[in-house]
Amino acid sequence: MAYDNDNIFARIIRGEIPCHRIHEDVDTIAFMDIMPQAEGHALVLPKIAGEDVFSTPPESLAAAIRTAQLVARAVKQVFAPPGIMIAQLNGQAAGQSVFHLHFHVIPRYAGKDLGIHAAAQADPAKLAAQAERLR
Repeated sequence: MAYDNDNIFARIIRGEIPCHRIHEDVDTIAFMDIMPQAEGHALVLPKIAGEDVFSTPPESLAAAIRTAQLVARAVKQVFAPPGIMIAQLNGQAAGQSVFHLHFHVIPRYAGKDLGIHAAAQADPAKLAAQAERLR
């Protein structure tokens, strides 16, 4: 599959679609997932176009995982979960729904199941407040 320059994440990176931004640097952007699986669910993307781990340059992968670590630390501090899951899906069969490489940073709590991936949009005001806390 060829990279789609009009996918939602490419459009967010270009500033065409708003997001609840947590962090941005020259190589990466992090923002709240609008369809979170848990409160505090964030996404981390490299700005360089790449569909998955196979087509993204190693330097972009390295930058994205550094930012994922930064965001995971913020999520741990703000939401105090006993665990944090960092997930990166490759291909539709693996559950990838947007074909721009991205990492999910998801707080995890014992005895609490994750919400269904991409099932329902969260309240934008709640996401804005969470992003503010994480910044």
